[in-house]
Amino acid sequence: MLVALWSNGLRWRIGILLLVVTAINYLDRQAFAVAAPVINAQFGLTKADYGFITSAFLFAYAIGQAGAGWAVDQVGTKRGFGIAVIIWSLVGIAHVLGRGFWSFIGLRAALGLFEGFNFPTAMKAVSEWFPRADRALGASMVRIGSGFGALLSPPLLAWLIHDYGWQAAFLVPGFIGFIWVYFWQRFYHSPQAHPRLGEMERQMILAEQAHGSKIGWSQLIRRREILGLMAARFFADNLQYFYVFWLPIYLSEARGFSLAQIGMFAWIPFLFSDAGGIFVGWLSGHLIRRGYSMNIARKGLLWVAGFMVPVTSLAAIVDDPMWALALISFGLFANQFKTTALFTLPTDLCPPHAVGAAWGLCGAAGSIGAMLFQPAIGWISDQFSYGPVFAIVSILPLLAAIIVARTIPTVQRIEID
Repeated sequence: MLVALWSNGLRWRIGILLLVVTAINYLDRQAFAVAAPVINAQFGLTKADYGFITSAFLFAYAIGQAGAGWAVDQVGTKRGFGIAVIIWSLVGIAHVLGRGFWSFIGLRAALGLFEGFNFPTAMKAVSEWFPRADRALGASMVRIGSGFGALLSPPLLAWLIHDYGWQAAFLVPGFIGFIWVYFWQRFYHSPQAHPRLGEMERQMILAEQAHGSKIGWSQLIRRREILGLMAARFFADNLQYFYVFWLPIYLSEARGFSLAQIGMFAWIPFLFSDAGGIFVGWLSGHLIRRGYSMNIARKGLLWVAGFMVPVTSLAAIVDDPMWALALISFGLFANQFKTTALFTLPTDLCPPHAVGAAWGLCGAAGSIGAMLFQPAIGWISDQFSYGPVFAIVSILPLLAAIIVARTIPTVQRIEID
């Protein structure tokens, strides 16, 4: 598929670069989750400690996402992305110096701050490079990158930890980040100035572009559509973050998986997540081309997720761990209906010069919601079990669908003063 996209227009090559960097982003953040059973044992960290460490990452990640739009507007997409990846790669490598709770708090916060640039900058590039009919698939390529990184993390990082120690899980993704920066700096340009972009494709891309003055947060948060997306992500992002940060620990503690078994099986749900991202991205664009409204092509996806994902809550109570993995896999596939809609809506509602700031605010809201929930996951699973956690996160996509339905009556470009 990637080979076909590479040969089918320059915008798809840009999309592949965005997919790859998002996969690297998730390799860096997943390193701590996969290594957590080893690190927790070595440094005497509890599940509550782990929850606070992930909260530190998410708090800084929220700040990074909120500020990314403004920062990238100042220095440009190309330079801003390159700088962010260099810094987060250096911070990832620096995790080998961690020696306990407070040092990991600081390192994870520093990593989150600069990893927060990934999605706002990538979605800004999508809004610049992809016409509306292809935008959901462009956004899905970014989202697929996170699933691919989460898919690759368990087997790759578990192997590195097993053979070379937990430090290798941070060193290797960090160095891969530097390789990506080389290709990004060599091949990325804006569509207006790209020397390899054909004139027909350039005109198709630029036909939907709009230009205007820079947009501030105060202008965005006065719009109920943006506030609605922020509220939806505040709640609904918790599902993805729960599986990204806690699945290895859940499999280890609740299902008795060894590190080798985590490496063998923990990638499977994220394979289904990727498949869901590809399917839903195609489906949304297909609906638009067939003449369906943007309400159906975007908001309809939220209702599909809202009614499918709750089945995942059964994963905590089935006896067979393979059935639990199957249910989790189904849930992450269905969750992509929600994620694709929420990731794409800012690019539909806002002009391109406002997408980075709007997406950053929405992403920050999602990270803050997850930050607040992380310590609760540790406490709930310690005091009771993982069952209540599964039940809570499984109903959040439905809540997101209700919020978006109430705050965005019609999906159309909004006027931002």
